Amino acid sequence: MNNMNELAYWMTLAHAAVKTSVKNDILIKCFNAQKSVIDFFSMNEQNWNAVFGLDIADIDALLRAKEMLPNNAFTAEDLLNQGYSLIPSTSPKFPELLKKNLRKAGCPVLLYAKGNIELLNQPSVAVVGARSAGEISLDFTKKISAKLASDGKVIVSGFAKGVDREALDAAVTAGGSSIIVLPQGISTFSTGFKQYYRQIVEGKVLVVSAYAPKAPWSTRLAMDRNNLIYGMASEIYVAESNEGGGTWSGVVNGLRRGCKIYVRKPNDGEKNANQLLIEKGCSAIILNNENLIEYPAVAPQVLTASDSKASYNATKKDDLVLDLFGSQTQGN
Repeated sequence: MNNMNELAYWMTLAHAAVKTSVKNDILIKCFNAQKSVIDFFSMNEQNWNAVFGLDIADIDALLRAKEMLPNNAFTAEDLLNQGYSLIPSTSPKFPELLKKNLRKAGCPVLLYAKGNIELLNQPSVAVVGARSAGEISLDFTKKISAKLASDGKVIVSGFAKGVDREALDAAVTAGGSSIIVLPQGISTFSTGFKQYYRQIVEGKVLVVSAYAPKAPWSTRLAMDRNNLIYGMASEIYVAESNEGGGTWSGVVNGLRRGCKIYVRKPNDGEKNANQLLIEKGCSAIILNNENLIEYPAVAPQVLTASDSKASYNATKKDDLVLDLFGSQTQGN
């Protein structure tokens, strides 16, 4: 999709202060009626209520968002001129795995990207862990990331200090590819773009954000970003987790979705939550002379409401959502 005018409308919907599920419901109903996002914003408030079932609060939020259309049009043009890509969820370039994993309640309607967007739909795995991970965990991260990258898997990480950064660097050093998922707007990542300029130009690194281009880093976005990392991966490898942190929350949500999750088997005396995750249903793994050894999960998934603030409620209706998204054939 190269229509800057339409991309401005996508930005307007993406950053409206309404729930993600409501935004995706709007897209589904537009699709069923063969309407575009421009058509939606051209409708009056009465149609928004009668046709889309929007309540007063959502209508007010969308009207406020609509006021940003001129600014969004300028921003879209500026981003495209700088070599960024704007990828709506109906584009064939949008990662299908993200829609499958996060579904209607969590899948963003628009992604901003810079680099080789073909990486979005290649086999990918997430390598994650705590910022304060110890040397044992960082060494494991380096070796497992290099091995997976050499096997042709795209390594998805979040660019945080510790495991994330180690996974990224190990992947590109091994000649593989990596996707950096930002907890901030893509326009604020200037230092990172300079640091990985060569790898981005060579098509080995892709930078992705689901947030407003100038949004600053925040704890809320960092936690939300974790779901995007796990959502873009078919498998998750955990080097080290603390109980109750961002890695823990993401892994538990992944278990709820039925994701395949591998956790480094901790050594005796290690102070982390790796063993607790294994007991909740993750597969324990070790690296022995570069050989990956898996201990299949023997415990049932023991998840409680306190394990994660976010719950996952998959329904057959969600599968319909994926079919609708996947059947669109708009360009990127």
